[in-house]
Amino acid sequence: MTDAAAHLLEVDLTDRTVEREPVPERWLADYIGGKGLGARYLYDRLDAGTDPLGPDNHLLFALGPLSGLLPGETQFAAITRSPLTGTFLDSYSGGDFADALVGAVDGALGIAITGRADEPVVLELDDGEATLSPAADLWGRDVVETCEALEGAVACVGPAGENRVTYATIASDGGDHHAGRGGAGAVMGAKRLKAVVARGTPPEPDPEIAALQETYKRRYRETDVGRWHAASATLETVDFADEVGVLSTRGWQEGSFDGASDIGIEAVREAAIDRERDGEGVVGGFRVETDAGESVPRGGTPMSLGAGLGIDDFDAVAALGGTCDRLGLDVISAGNAVAWAIRAAEEGVVDPAEMGLDADARPAFGDREAARETIEAIAAREPGVPDALADGVEAAADRLGGADLVPTIKSMEVPAYDPRGSPTMALAYATSDRGACHRRSLPAETEVFGEEWDDADRVEVVLREQTITATLWSLIADDFAGAVLEDDLGAEWLAAVDAVAPTDPAELLRAGERIWTLTRLFNVREGFDAADETLPAAFERPVSGGPADGRGIDAGWFDRLRRRYYAAREWDENGVPSQGLLDRLDLLDVVDGETPVAREPVTQ
Repeated sequence: MTDAAAHLLEVDLTDRTVEREPVPERWLADYIGGKGLGARYLYDRLDAGTDPLGPDNHLLFALGPLSGLLPGETQFAAITRSPLTGTFLDSYSGGDFADALVGAVDGALGIAITGRADEPVVLELDDGEATLSPAADLWGRDVVETCEALEGAVACVGPAGENRVTYATIASDGGDHHAGRGGAGAVMGAKRLKAVVARGTPPEPDPEIAALQETYKRRYRETDVGRWHAASATLETVDFADEVGVLSTRGWQEGSFDGASDIGIEAVREAAIDRERDGEGVVGGFRVETDAGESVPRGGTPMSLGAGLGIDDFDAVAALGGTCDRLGLDVISAGNAVAWAIRAAEEGVVDPAEMGLDADARPAFGDREAARETIEAIAAREPGVPDALADGVEAAADRLGGADLVPTIKSMEVPAYDPRGSPTMALAYATSDRGACHRRSLPAETEVFGEEWDDADRVEVVLREQTITATLWSLIADDFAGAVLEDDLGAEWLAAVDAVAPTDPAELLRAGERIWTLTRLFNVREGFDAADETLPAAFERPVSGGPADGRGIDAGWFDRLRRRYYAAREWDENGVPSQGLLDRLDLLDVVDGETPVAREPVTQ
């Protein structure tokens, strides 16, 4: 995809209209596409305080200037204001739907959806044309049933999205892929948009691009990341995290899981029936069979639904992941929600009779059936504890008690990489623009191997990784094959397609910093500041077991580290970007009067 016909398809569900909205050339030059384009669009279109589940929120299915061309899996970005956190949200998903979307929008950079339909609808995209069709007969169906009922590549919501569970996903390819964290599926469900159907094929690359594809596929296969992904994909992370002492276990009480090998990569290989995209140069995840049908578990599945819940049987863990997939629930948040329910019952915070379980059941770590029933009750918003947890762990704790049992940051449940074994992860989680997230920066991959990092090193690693991912996710590169772009940030590719975006690596890195700063401005306008980036109490408590046994994180040290990060970002002590930074990044004419701007950055 090139920038030659830069526009978005704007769909108003209230008025049932579809228009082509030109994308300003400066937006493409400064923000590239994907995450960056979505950040600029949302900052321009949303008023502060817009209800994430109201008709005025916008939901983008965004592409980038290289969508359908880059090696690896084609992806799209679901971009909106998060109903879980209230922050800017970008969540990514790949597979057949993403491929079809590139062809179906006929040169557009994606679709932007606003309003609310008066009845459930399906949006169908075909050769640049968009139509809306009634979908009342699909409402209530799970993800697999919905995808099977529609002709074409499908992205949809399951019952969790329909019921506005704030960590509902947008699922595609029968639940094999999800735009997962932050609740984009709840936004889609609130708009009564059951599904988006894409019918299209990406254009055939010209010989120059085809040669570039083969070169980059070969380079990727030869990288450490490429070899690791081919051998194990993300499902080896449970083995890694357990070995180095960063595996959150049994509701954040322990740092090592004695059943890790039973749910780790060897168990996956034994259970797998094939791999996604096998034979296409960059393989995908492991496909396994469960009682409810085939499933493609990712690394978060055994970490959050296995170790996090004390379940050491891979078939049971894969089945729980399949349950989340069919209902359209983020596995990380769902696992944390169940863990909170178990701990809250143990501590006497909640009555087990209000858990949505069978009358004689009591939730417990290691109990797969109770976990499944709790997940299903949350997706259905059954009264009591499940309904509270459908709004997230933090919201449930505010309503019922038990605030310090399971950590959240900006209301988002924390992934299973425990920062008590990798302290820099605490900074990465706290400063992530969408709430606790390991995909913006994952210093645990290197910090745990004994490198002598000081606080300046920690800040530099997190800042650089966040900035680079902001650039790569504006290209919407494959999460893993995108690693081969890190040397020049896609400059060679952008030059090959004659893109409006910069073709100089230094300018692309600057664009990443600009995009990261703009998402910060969006969040600051929504009222977020340093108070939302403090250390969760759970991380101050010493962890039990594993290589990090006895370690906790000192809150005073963390506050100093965060201040150092703010200084490096040129933000003030409240985390507000400074006027000098905005001037340097050409953002002064972008920032509006509702957004606080700092006079001077904080000093270290």
